[in-house]
Amino acid sequence: MKRFGVLMAAVAVASLVSPVAGQQKRLSPPMTAEGTVGGAKIEINYGAPYKKGRTTWGGQLVPPGKVWRLGANEATTIKTSAPITIGTLSVPAGTHTLYLWFGEDKTAKLIVNKQTGQWGTEYNESQDLGRVDLKAQKLDAPVEQ
Repeated sequence: MKRFGVLMAAVAVASLVSPVAGQQKRLSPPMTAEGTVGGAKIEINYGAPYKKGRTTWGGQLVPPGKVWRLGANEATTIKTSAPITIGTLSVPAGTHTLYLWFGEDKTAKLIVNKQTGQWGTEYNESQDLGRVDLKAQKLDAPVEQ
């Protein structure tokens, strides 16, 4: 297993969360983050939403206690060429979907899900590979996209 640190999880979380539930029209540009960690090629594909002056974490876009998609449009995916470890979660090589759980106490968990090909709002908990605790870090200034 290759060790996959919080860096790639942070990239996914930083992509924000889209407020558009069930909408099939692509309003946000597609983006890709790529890198190699411990010999594993990793690619994260997501739709890059815009904040548009809205409150995100703990506000109208991401109220606590719910599972949220990362990014916009189709579900955000992580593709890895070799098995990796995210925190304590072993992730096999292949493509998986990423979601976020944001708690009432402002804790967060990255969810790695086995289902792929779905719209970002179509979450199926029974397909979860696992969840990883995330460490929140406040930014100096808001990020629009």
